[in-house]
Amino acid sequence: MATRTVFENSSDIGVFSVLTNSYCLVAQGLSSNFFSSFESELSEHIPVCYASVADCRIIGTMCVGNKNGLLLPSTATDQELLHLRNTLPDTVVVQRVEERLSALGNCIACNDHVALVHKDIDKNTEEMIQDVLGVEVFRTTIAGNPLVGSYCVFSNNGGLVHPKTSIKEQDKLSSLLQVPIVAGTINRGSQSIRAGLVVNDWSAFCGFNTTSTEISVVESIFNLRDKKAQNIVSDMKNSLIDAL
Repeated sequence: MATRTVFENSSDIGVFSVLTNSYCLVAQGLSSNFFSSFESELSEHIPVCYASVADCRIIGTMCVGNKNGLLLPSTATDQELLHLRNTLPDTVVVQRVEERLSALGNCIACNDHVALVHKDIDKNTEEMIQDVLGVEVFRTTIAGNPLVGSYCVFSNNGGLVHPKTSIKEQDKLSSLLQVPIVAGTINRGSQSIRAGLVVNDWSAFCGFNTTSTEISVVESIFNLRDKKAQNIVSDMKNSLIDAL
């Protein structure tokens, strides 16, 4: 199921975290509750570690990754690069990219097989995305927005995109990604999907402002729901309690 959390009173939790099938990165904050919410759900399966990029906490905006690798902007320090290489699994390739569009998380969206990228991204960067992340790369927009990383989130099971994405465009994206796609919002109507949501193939974390209806859509499209009736009833009760 999807877990609500908050980073220092901000529901834009995707700005401060990166979640993949082989690791999770979390920004250092004044409260340990944000880190704990990830650790309690994930630590049995994948490493959860603190990170910064270019001495900034907005790691979800600055970098992008999947189970195969992690791409950092050229502004990332040597110390940060070394820390990530020492912390993440040996199978994960960590690499810096010389790219003018340095907010990689805003310009690139990916799962373990496919990446959608900003139309103006450099050709060398495109090749590095293919090599490091091991994915096919497609230049596109989401509802006319070139910042594809900001307006969609997808895993190997499904994807959530900008609410104004047309049915025709959803079908096109679904064909490219080979997963079901649905248009929606997060954080009580926010169109910046990536800012409020991070997912992998078995878990999702969203901002505390996310409504029960939005959570229901997330759990459905990313195939996170437990099929047992008693667990579904329990989840509904928890959502109602959270909404009070």
